[in-house]
Amino acid sequence: MGRVIDPRRLRVLRALADHGTVTAAGEALHLTPSAVSQQLAALESETGQELLRRRGRRVSLTPVGELLVQHANAVAAELERAQATLASFATGTRGRVELASFASAITQVVAPAVRKLRFFAPDITVVVRDAEGHASVPLLLDGEIDIAITEDSRQGPRTDDPRLIRYPLYTEPFDVVLPERHHLARSKAITLKDLGEDEDWIAPLPGNPCRDVVEVAGNNPRITHTSDDFSAIVALVSAGAGVALVPRNAFTQTRGAVRIPIAEAPPERRVFVAVRRGSDQHPLYSKVLGALLEAAKGEV
Repeated sequence: MGRVIDPRRLRVLRALADHGTVTAAGEALHLTPSAVSQQLAALESETGQELLRRRGRRVSLTPVGELLVQHANAVAAELERAQATLASFATGTRGRVELASFASAITQVVAPAVRKLRFFAPDITVVVRDAEGHASVPLLLDGEIDIAITEDSRQGPRTDDPRLIRYPLYTEPFDVVLPERHHLARSKAITLKDLGEDEDWIAPLPGNPCRDVVEVAGNNPRITHTSDDFSAIVALVSAGAGVALVPRNAFTQTRGAVRIPIAEAPPERRVFVAVRRGSDQHPLYSKVLGALLEAAKGEV
């Protein structure tokens, strides 16, 4: 008969699967790389199976390790459900919920939801963290936050990711932002093909989901300047430094820059809110989720 598996070590295995390296897994769990390696070695001893392939300093999961990660995800979801069930026996009206979101969604959805909760559920404290779209889901899976607002992207979680439950919030188009002296600045709408190959582009940093949109929609544009702050991007456009694609809700009216809609099926940003699977019935989380979904009804 095999030894009992320590669920704490399953969490270490999940972190390795999520982050790819022992060092990154340790940082997410606030453990040293040595402690992570010891926990994984102990887990292999408990299971009697080889879970990792070791090639120098690099490690990867064996097929058995990948299978165990699936079970670890199921165990984590059940623990979340257990916490939600226990919380439901309490009043469910007092507590702290930590949420991460990118800036324009904070303005458009999170702030109105917080305002409503402060009136109708004043004993719920929502703590908001500004995080780019690609950063919030890892924070959620690592247990650093309770709710994440992010957007669909190539690097983001799959729509069928078994670790998450996700709810759509809103969809917004991208617009072209041009210097006011650009020859297309007086157009009512343009296509991206109207922009010449000699344009300098201002775009988010690599890894930001909106960077993918610029690279794909702009057909490998010449990106000269980078920033993850769309107000900074618009400011650079107003200075004549280049052109940009900006989500409609993220555009701030700035002297010297004009926003032009894209004709013929513009690229879109699909924004959603996510919680760890099993935690959606937690009374505090469900109230915050309800307020977010209500606030999003008026969005683009």
